[in-house]
Amino acid sequence: MDSLSSAQIQTQNLSFLKTLNKGNNCKPAHFKSCVRVASTRQVLDKISLSDTFLWNNLIQTHLTDKDPQNALSIYHQMLLRGVRPDKHTLPRILTASRLSGNLTFGKQVHGHALKLGFSADHYVISALIDLYGRLDGIDSANWIFVKSDKSKSNSVCWTMLARLYLMRNKPSLALDLFHQMVDLGAHVDRVALATVIGACGMLKSMQEGRKVHSIARKCGLEFDVLVSNSLLKMYIDCGSVEDARAIFDQMPSRDVISWTEMIGACVKNGSFSDSLKLLRQMVKDGMKPDAVTFSSVLPACARIAAHKLGKEIHAYLLRNGIDFNIMVQNAVMDMYVKSGFIQYASNVFVGMKERDVISLTVMILGYSLHGQGELGINLFREMENDPSIEIDQFTYAAVLHACSTAGMVEEGRLYFNRIRAPKVTHCALMVAILARTGLFNEASIFVQEHHIERHPEILRALLDGCRIHKEVHLGKRIIEQLCELEPLNAENYVILSNWYAESAKWDMVNQVRETIKDMGLEPKKAYSWIEFRNKVHVFGTGDVSHPRSEGIYWELQSLMNKVEDEGLKLVSDFRLHEVDEERECTQIGHSEMLAVSFGLISTQAGTTIRVTKNLHICHSCHYFAKAISKIVKREIIIKDQNYFHHFKDGFCTCEDF
Repeated sequence: MDSLSSAQIQTQNLSFLKTLNKGNNCKPAHFKSCVRVASTRQVLDKISLSDTFLWNNLIQTHLTDKDPQNALSIYHQMLLRGVRPDKHTLPRILTASRLSGNLTFGKQVHGHALKLGFSADHYVISALIDLYGRLDGIDSANWIFVKSDKSKSNSVCWTMLARLYLMRNKPSLALDLFHQMVDLGAHVDRVALATVIGACGMLKSMQEGRKVHSIARKCGLEFDVLVSNSLLKMYIDCGSVEDARAIFDQMPSRDVISWTEMIGACVKNGSFSDSLKLLRQMVKDGMKPDAVTFSSVLPACARIAAHKLGKEIHAYLLRNGIDFNIMVQNAVMDMYVKSGFIQYASNVFVGMKERDVISLTVMILGYSLHGQGELGINLFREMENDPSIEIDQFTYAAVLHACSTAGMVEEGRLYFNRIRAPKVTHCALMVAILARTGLFNEASIFVQEHHIERHPEILRALLDGCRIHKEVHLGKRIIEQLCELEPLNAENYVILSNWYAESAKWDMVNQVRETIKDMGLEPKKAYSWIEFRNKVHVFGTGDVSHPRSEGIYWELQSLMNKVEDEGLKLVSDFRLHEVDEERECTQIGHSEMLAVSFGLISTQAGTTIRVTKNLHICHSCHYFAKAISKIVKREIIIKDQNYFHHFKDGFCTCEDF
């Protein structure tokens, strides 16, 4: 390239500075960046403009400030001034071309690399692989890799190509590439290991994961934090929390990612107490949890028994200035919904400066679960026209659930018809809406039109309607269909047994009981639990093992006498219970009533009683809980498999559905 005259350089300098300082409008957030750029320009004005090092720094400054267009502009000016790019310039400009999506400019830079003799440089090759792989396709990137002999010994190039395969959801090709790399004796570094371990996790291949783990051990990189964190995630993705925990416990040093991965794994595995212990240990070890950590652990608090810790975490977030972003706010809101504090969840939702579809879905479903379906529908109506929120299938499922809770049939039809490709879950919710309101003929037509007669979800939705409307014959037929569809599901036989018990057909109850035993099935036993003074008290049906059993039963009998004195009569129905619960146990011996009674005799007057049951609450206990709430003038919240029942002043938020 011909050199320029002094006059030409001076003219172009002025043009260059005008371009870079266009508008001179540095925003406060970018003030430091502007200062750095201005300082660099001042240096360039004072020394030789052929100093490539300074040009490279100026280009890097723009890349750091996420301004690839200006980086490309500077490169253009650099060429006009006759400054020769070096092997450090070209990778930066290739990166700027990729970031700006300018493949044409990138190809021109590729040509410069060939002319200047830098096409075999490791950094240039890896930048070219990245450029072509992202903007032109994986085949082009692979062509660059294959054509360059020197890339075979460079782990950066191998890793770059492997990452591109992962981005294209081709983890098996990334794994094959890694094994080729090892066979050819290329240097294996921590980034290469982390990349291929990620491929094993995507494939959910424990066998391949263990092979790579062994290679990491041989390379002495097993306990490098990046590699260990990758192994943690891989074992979790492959379903082995035990292997992940073994890695975690052996790590000589851990970062926030390590703790967060392990905490999240425990939560997903249902080991809530372990996740909370890990959080406490993390803080004790001096590691500060971040927003992702709290988003991972909050689901462990989304239970009535852990609501106090959930509140403490929320307070900690507010006190310590943790990034209270939308992801964390959604997690806090979900925690309050599932631990029984719908008003707290609503307060969080109202206070959010921005909301997404998850925020909307959590709140609609929350209102529905707490018997406030109409509020959920109203919320959806308010926000469905918000252009920033894209309604998805999960939101529509929440809306249909709310329609079912509120008994809003027309709205249910309207929203179901908006779903482009309804899944069985949506259909089951629509059937539930129709069956719960007694529209069995329409429900039957709907089921036939959608060809969903053989789905247990659909049959259970119909059965729920039969229970509500006392459709005994239809209910029996549905139960028999369930037993036929799921012959090894003990719960179906329990329902059948309860149905016979409802009709006092004890010989049939015994027959079903024998069938369950002969098939070796184990029905779920009914349990309820309540937290008191940081201890969870668990009750089974007819339980007399609690130290305060005498007082518990005495309280229940006294309350039942008061109910009968008021002329109220308890009723029974067929429900999902332990086989002999209806037959051999009085209503005051049901697990939820024992837990409620314990709460009444253990807490001060006016305190809300919060109980969780692993199965459905039966009709009799539901009726009894309403009566108790009126007699003792307390709110009683019982969470069963499907709903939060808020009993207050003799009423329930589910309106007896």
